Amino acid sequence: MRITMIGSGYVGLVSGACFSDFGHDVVCVDKDSDKIDALRAGRMPIYEPGLAQLVAANVAAGRLTFTTNLTAAVADADAIFIAVGTPSRRGDGHADLTYVFAAAHEIALAVTGPTVVVTKSTVPVGTGDEVELILRQARPDIDIAVVSNPEFLREGAAIADFKRPDRIVIGTEQAHAREVMREVYRPLYLNESPILFTGRRTSELIKYAANAFLATKITFINEIADLCEAVGADVQDVARGIGLDNRIGGKFLHAGPGYGGSCFPKDTLALLKTAQDHDSPVHIVEAVVRVNDNRKRAMGRRILHSLGDDLHGKTVALLGLTFKPNTDDMRDAPSLAIVQSLEDAGVGVRAYDPEGMAPAKALMPDVVYCRDAYEAAAGADAVAIVTEWDIFRALDLRRLAAVMIAPVMIDLRNIYRPEDVKRAGFAYSSIGR
Repeated sequence: MRITMIGSGYVGLVSGACFSDFGHDVVCVDKDSDKIDALRAGRMPIYEPGLAQLVAANVAAGRLTFTTNLTAAVADADAIFIAVGTPSRRGDGHADLTYVFAAAHEIALAVTGPTVVVTKSTVPVGTGDEVELILRQARPDIDIAVVSNPEFLREGAAIADFKRPDRIVIGTEQAHAREVMREVYRPLYLNESPILFTGRRTSELIKYAANAFLATKITFINEIADLCEAVGADVQDVARGIGLDNRIGGKFLHAGPGYGGSCFPKDTLALLKTAQDHDSPVHIVEAVVRVNDNRKRAMGRRILHSLGDDLHGKTVALLGLTFKPNTDDMRDAPSLAIVQSLEDAGVGVRAYDPEGMAPAKALMPDVVYCRDAYEAAAGADAVAIVTEWDIFRALDLRRLAAVMIAPVMIDLRNIYRPEDVKRAGFAYSSIGR
């Protein structure tokens, strides 16, 4: 099939590369000419394990191309995916649909025959209706079906998620559009990936409901972690104990400094705005957003407390800056709130992250960025593990302690056993233990 992917960011690039790997002919479109030039040269705009190799293989095979020319890219496409950004709108938290609607207008001017337009971007309920209205008003002469097909990709594991998905959600009431989408995803039939056909508005809501529920699990276990510390229990054992119940499951029950990233923060806010607009409040999600914001700031206070009463001249080493490992994504990362708390208190910050330091420098210019964990810890009064990169899981703890002014560790991801860290001479604290 001929597929056009409008938007070559995280979702568009991963989806386009995977579709081409299935054997489809894919054109990825982006207005950013520098990004397109970089992609043609084999340079990825994001860090995602395996993506560069996947793109290179399919470019070499002639199945994947990149362009800034939307008109030529959509003219004869069987399916046109809209995968542009939908950031939170300032003021009310609603998803900013400017790029989605702009793409719809451009598609309407460029299509030459019947096609299927698919919203891959995360959009509020009813967006597909508005996209359809834009297309019908501009091109009443052409049969254009509008489909919702939300993505469920985890950063750091996006390729595996795309190729072996838990489910494929497709929202449409049109039989022809269903058949086109079946053909698009036909290669996944061999994996027996379930396809759930729903109404378009239902499909749009599924995405938000899924992310809000996962954010709720994270926030729930973080509050239980605080209770564990108060009563002398171990949150990791609590998480195992409840996670073994197959009605609950063990995923997203890892206590830490709060959720961040490109999805959970903006999607929970967008869901709240949708609920408010329809006078149907979602009080649980309201609490999740509030508790998560407070938690990030509380992690900064926890680190400051470990430094004692006199903060003058103190320095903290942060290991990990991105919101999760195996990505360079700094969006709403807990490290942002933590660094702000430390700097507001006059504490210096040194940091190391395997992939996130380039984007972090623009957001946190006063941090001292280092070559590795040991350089970051040199002369520090405490070290805090903020992101659970594999490279931090087997540090030489005695070497780390030797270069620090005071061997203090705050493990916000519980990646170490307390007895091991204490044996190396550290004063150690973790989450919920």
